[in-house]
Amino acid sequence: MSHPLTHTRYFLSAIALMSISLCAHAQHKTPKSLAPDSGAIKSINEQSFAQHIRVLASDEFKGRKPFTIGETKTINYLKTEFEKLGLKPGNGKSFFQEVPMVDIKSSPEAQLIIKGKNGSVTADYLTGFVAGTKHVAAEVGITNSPLVFAGYGIVAPEYHWNDYAGLDVKGKTVVVMINDPGLSDPGLFKGKNMTYYGRWTYKFEEAARQGATGILIIHDDIPAGYPWSVVRSGWNKSKLQLEAADQNKSRATVEGWISLDIAKQLFALAGKDESLFKEALKPGFKPVDLGLTTSLKIKTTVKRSVSNNVLALIPGTKRADEALIYSAHWDHFGVGEVIKGDSVYHGAVDNATGVAALLELASAFKNAKVKPERSVLFISFTGEEQGLLGSEYYAKYPVFPAQKSVADINMDMMGLAGKTKDIVVYGYGQSELEDYAASSAKKQGRIIVADPVPSSGLYYRSDHFNFAKVGIPSLFTGSGVDNVTHGKEWGMKQAEDYIKTRYHSPQDNFEEKTWDMSGMVEDVRLLFDMGFRLSTEKGFPKWKTGSEFKAIREKNKSK
Repeated sequence: MSHPLTHTRYFLSAIALMSISLCAHAQHKTPKSLAPDSGAIKSINEQSFAQHIRVLASDEFKGRKPFTIGETKTINYLKTEFEKLGLKPGNGKSFFQEVPMVDIKSSPEAQLIIKGKNGSVTADYLTGFVAGTKHVAAEVGITNSPLVFAGYGIVAPEYHWNDYAGLDVKGKTVVVMINDPGLSDPGLFKGKNMTYYGRWTYKFEEAARQGATGILIIHDDIPAGYPWSVVRSGWNKSKLQLEAADQNKSRATVEGWISLDIAKQLFALAGKDESLFKEALKPGFKPVDLGLTTSLKIKTTVKRSVSNNVLALIPGTKRADEALIYSAHWDHFGVGEVIKGDSVYHGAVDNATGVAALLELASAFKNAKVKPERSVLFISFTGEEQGLLGSEYYAKYPVFPAQKSVADINMDMMGLAGKTKDIVVYGYGQSELEDYAASSAKKQGRIIVADPVPSSGLYYRSDHFNFAKVGIPSLFTGSGVDNVTHGKEWGMKQAEDYIKTRYHSPQDNFEEKTWDMSGMVEDVRLLFDMGFRLSTEKGFPKWKTGSEFKAIREKNKSK
């Protein structure tokens, strides 16, 4: 899934899955004559699924990092497979959409030293802090920058919340908490349902809007939804970003994280304590000048290049100007830090499974006797692991305009728990797409369940989010854990084992002898069933009341 920090998502949520399930009922009925035939459904099978994963996760593909031979092999493999299936190029005459990017390898000093009148705190790189820059420059730095604790680093007028009220952050470095106040106080924001304000990406964006010179996010496992090891693995590699006219000079010079232990130490040095965390929960909280300063230099290695989204199309028979979109990112982390004797980050689960699912869906639509009336666009994105870059670029430069895009169904990290009685819908309550999913799940004798850990904000962490931001209803599901044979506890153990031993590491391999892919196949068949219905209907699924994306869709429709 998305950027190292944006990923510990799906399975991590599954680990906490409780027995409370929410079965939704479809509000739309499709004539039986339009039901997908068994030939189409059967074309989604373990044999072809496994073959795609076997290739994509192989050593030959070198971890599928953009700008490497791994990208070249991956996008050409996808183009060839789509051609074999008889799909047309999805971007005019091309299967590719070029995405201009900048690759920046940030190399900060080995220690971040925070000074105060009573001493100093030293954080070691990768164990106590990580830092980088988005500035396209050979070297950047901050010198004696005052540290200010700015609570959650949020400005949210609709919640009457402004952590930057009265604060001039020019030349200063803000220290902020991860997540949003609702996690600790159900009466604030959306309670335990994380809003976009809780995402680390938002906090960097807001610090830049405020004019801060630096920003350090305090990492804490529970509100972050992932351990420090995920932060470390994501920040000791080069990072990609979209090309920007201002060379990203509008961003804070230094962006980074500090561990909770380092945060406690600097609070103590400032004569404060952990009560500051509780103070930040109070509406009207004012930023606290910590009376500390820090300096840091960062050297960079900059490369400019062009990566590619891969797009393939099945034109609609009646309303070809309308498109249902299926998406899955092809990229992973390439070759990196050696762990247990291996340096290739294969990304078998994350996200060779999703890409294989994309190809399986394309095969099913081509094999369906009843052809889709609307166009079906299959997109495999680049740069998801770097911050949803490929989907961000597509949303800015779409093949089908937002008002003609029916929905996006996104696949990221298919589960290893075999066939399950459930399937998770992240961001439950957002759109009518979940009603379609519930109807298709019912055909399989299954139910959909709401995100068991809404505080992790998984709905904002994969490529579908960039579609939602422009008003296109978007569905993101996670594999269930209630195994039909072994039960829920066994299923959760499989998810937990993956996170602890393989996630975002070279050990995320395709293990043919041990993988049970039957659940993946069931999930993809479900997504085909609901997508087939959407491809034959005339109406558009809607955002539900209360969704922050509802107004955007309605505005686009009026154009």
